[in-house]
Amino acid sequence: MNSPIHRARAARTTPSPATSPTAPTSSPAPHRADGPSLSRRRLLQGSAVLAAGTTAAGALSACGGTSAPAGATQIDYWLWDANQLPAYSAAIDLFMEKNPDVFVRVTQLGWHDYWTKLTASFVAEAGPDAFADHLARYPEFLKLGVIAPLDGLGPLDDIPATQFQDGLQELWTGQDGKRYGMPKDYDTIAVMYDRTMLEKEGLTPEDLEDLDWNPEDGGSFEKMLARLTLDANGVRGDEDGFDPKNVARYGMAAPGIDYTGQTSWSPFAYSTGWTFTDADTWGTHFNYDDERFAATMDWYFGLVDKGLFPPFGVFGDSSPTQTQVQTGKAALSLAGSWMITTFNNMEGMELGIAPLPSGPVGTPMSMFNGLGDSISSQSDNKEEAARLIAFLASDDAQQVIGERAPFFPSTDVGTEAAIEAFAEEGLDVTPFTDRVANGETGLYPLVENSAAIMQTMQAAFDQCWMRQLDGADFASYNDRVNALFE
Repeated sequence: MNSPIHRARAARTTPSPATSPTAPTSSPAPHRADGPSLSRRRLLQGSAVLAAGTTAAGALSACGGTSAPAGATQIDYWLWDANQLPAYSAAIDLFMEKNPDVFVRVTQLGWHDYWTKLTASFVAEAGPDAFADHLARYPEFLKLGVIAPLDGLGPLDDIPATQFQDGLQELWTGQDGKRYGMPKDYDTIAVMYDRTMLEKEGLTPEDLEDLDWNPEDGGSFEKMLARLTLDANGVRGDEDGFDPKNVARYGMAAPGIDYTGQTSWSPFAYSTGWTFTDADTWGTHFNYDDERFAATMDWYFGLVDKGLFPPFGVFGDSSPTQTQVQTGKAALSLAGSWMITTFNNMEGMELGIAPLPSGPVGTPMSMFNGLGDSISSQSDNKEEAARLIAFLASDDAQQVIGERAPFFPSTDVGTEAAIEAFAEEGLDVTPFTDRVANGETGLYPLVENSAAIMQTMQAAFDQCWMRQLDGADFASYNDRVNALFE
């Protein structure tokens, strides 16, 4: 087991900007997935009936009661991830022990319900005081004025960006330089597989380490995909007579694919030195017309023609990547760290975790994303909400969260505790944490107009997956995306 993560800001290597001028087919995991888009119209036309029922749905008190005791101020905290609920409930219990003048009512809702009801609550001015926020949503919330800056809110001013993993606070900083989210956690991407399957194929976990990739021939990573692919007659993808049109087990599972490609194409594109936009955050010019991106798309979706990756539509919402691996329909899955527990709990599977392949830049590269805690601008209890989310970022809370977390909390203390907790379950999660420790990450594309970008680009990705257009054809879609910023 490697030592816990330690930030080295000077060592972090975000690729330099490129110089060349979503409704997924298979639903990603709810911790990160893009759900229904939030628009100004949607916000202003929210359902009053829905809003009226929001605070009751899924409501849980951290300490078992349903209302604040006499003399205490009640605040509402919402989150969507059921897997995170036990960890955050335990931390909030500790917060209330230390702050008896504040009572926190916790509400957990499923991904789709969460954003629908949060939107409706803003319309009705009846939403939570604080809530778990997503980078795909907060630019629109910011534009609509429904989240408050955290600057000037008591204990939050005492928390420096250096308390969190490098880059997390920058993701939650607006173009005005103010903070609109306190980092909760972070995630990276690695390769998940069934160790039993690998052993049956005469391979070891070490065979999945130190693989490399390039857009010309796919490198040793593509050779491994071919080695693990089987057609209906039991012929491997690297053997003569393999039938790419009649595949029983694909080398790589098919996730939901959208304009960010978080658990699909982004690790490969990032590892060429490509970047989404002209800036780490709040870019205004996209680079889907870059030759490196085009080459990555041609290689990635070209795996369909070789029989190493499922064609468009083969697996739908009922067959996410963990099920594809569990049922033997796919050998390897690129997956986010928030999915570790889900994969580990799949019946009949012994989870193995391997690092991403190194790309042309010489190292693996993972997208780096993280959730944040935001405060509603409508809240009458901003100071109490600030005390809560400041506590959730403290060492005391991060220790509690990390010990129970099926994810990586945002600070070193929380991450150390999570690594140790996973190790107790026999899992080496360093293929995820090493990407951050080594500075081998690219930031999630924090931009305005994300909903419109998703809608514009989804057709391009779907058609490329259906083998109806090539990587170079993304340039025309890129022009439409960039026109959104004019």
